[in-house]
Amino acid sequence: MTTRRDFLATTGLAASALTLAARRADAAGTRSPILTANTEPDPQVKVLLLEALTAAKLAGASWADARIQRQRRQNIGTREQQVTNVSDTDTIGCGVRVIVDGTWGFSATRSLTKEGVARAAQRAVSLAKANRVARERLVRLAPTEVHPNATWKSGYTIDPWSIPVEEKVALLFAANAEAMKVKNIRFVNSNLSFVKEERSYANSEGSMITQDVVRSWVTMSCTAVSDDRTETATRGPEVVQPMGRGWEYVLENDIVKNATVWAEQAREKLTARPVDVGRWDLILHPSQLFLTIHESIAHPTELDRAMGYEANYAGTSFIAPPDNVLGKLRLGPDMLTIRGNRSEKDGLATIGYDDDGVKPDEFDIIRNGIFWDYQTTREQAEWLRPWYEKNGMPVRSHGCAYAQSWSDVAFQRMPNVSIVPDQQVDRSLDDMVAATDKGIVMIGRSSYSIDQQRYNAQFGAQVCYEVKGGKIVGQLRDVAYVMRTPDFWNSVDLLGGKSSYELGGTFNDGKGQPGQSNAVSHGCPPVRFKNINVINTGRQL
Repeated sequence: MTTRRDFLATTGLAASALTLAARRADAAGTRSPILTANTEPDPQVKVLLLEALTAAKLAGASWADARIQRQRRQNIGTREQQVTNVSDTDTIGCGVRVIVDGTWGFSATRSLTKEGVARAAQRAVSLAKANRVARERLVRLAPTEVHPNATWKSGYTIDPWSIPVEEKVALLFAANAEAMKVKNIRFVNSNLSFVKEERSYANSEGSMITQDVVRSWVTMSCTAVSDDRTETATRGPEVVQPMGRGWEYVLENDIVKNATVWAEQAREKLTARPVDVGRWDLILHPSQLFLTIHESIAHPTELDRAMGYEANYAGTSFIAPPDNVLGKLRLGPDMLTIRGNRSEKDGLATIGYDDDGVKPDEFDIIRNGIFWDYQTTREQAEWLRPWYEKNGMPVRSHGCAYAQSWSDVAFQRMPNVSIVPDQQVDRSLDDMVAATDKGIVMIGRSSYSIDQQRYNAQFGAQVCYEVKGGKIVGQLRDVAYVMRTPDFWNSVDLLGGKSSYELGGTFNDGKGQPGQSNAVSHGCPPVRFKNINVINTGRQL
């Protein structure tokens, strides 16, 4: 079996200060060295992309793509009134991917000259030829539309890099100070994280695509300590969900005002009643449920994982082999539909075009409770051709190809994977509480564990409220639920409506060897799960 490691080769991973980048950089660092103000490719970048494609074809490639990409990352951390971390990285280069005799080859360079990108293309072809001896099957790409002059920009209005670090630190300090005013709060940590990706992509079929993407995240962790110093309780750190937005999103969440709310929740947890073990009805808030969707539905429906290509690192999947589960495996009641897309407003995985040059579509992963489709790239869509043709579906990629950086090869990564809310009744969280006699409302992601097939798992929450007789009666502590994935999702008996739908997400999701990180959102309404096994994580044996 050919693995990504077999054909991966790069010439350097260090952040660069290239001639092209240096020439274009402005004092604030917000002007792109590879995109124009209208998110179009810089003319020189376009020349380099075409040079790489030409070199690949002349060397023997039957298909090629080239991607010149800049990625910036910034992280700022504070504790109370101290700065604990400031990091700012900036990297730019070109990756070239080829197919030779049905075999992948990839190489990358930070030398953004005609000679540099041509050498990378020729090296990718050489690697593809060398990889033929380990080829498991011929690479065939599902057809896709050509996009000769496409541009896309994510929904941010304020570039985080246009805001001075001092202003960001001041915001965190102000929020920390408000949290520290709450009785029993002794420690507060807060962080800001930003990612900016600028991509210029071209392939030998004629696509030329440029994109500008920003993602932002703010976290805060408030720790309360009891008066006798025997108990501690924490709210956070994921109190604000990461989004595909800019600095304006940070301001909209008003962390200075909300710090008091999060701190009070931590203080209240100090005196919360320990949960009784046993069976409970669970109402999972979107801020908690997104992680369960991510781990138990989104990961096992990655087709490369189901086919065994991630067995050495990320794991395998209980939703396999495809012939045995597509259209057959029940993973929920008829009311449950879970959908993949890369078009969710402000989603972390939202993008105009993937790194195969495909405009992603929206597709059902679970349709009316039945497993219906996997996440795919152009190569993977061909693996499912019999299933698609049998059901009259187009043989096309769902647009799930992604490479973290110019020096990484594109492979299948998770799109936004979300639960469709109840379309008939606009049910709120309060409505669901009122309809529950004995239950727990769980809010915010917390510790969890899950096996490598995504079949058995355990999830906690940051804040848990007991529901008795249709009313919330106070916080519970030490709550976690254990589950077998099919049984858990088949226990769904109530969905929230459209107005209760929210996005949650993870900023760094690892996969692959060498490892890559992507970001992904999961949307859902509150959902009630019946008769779930709850454990007490603080119980002494």
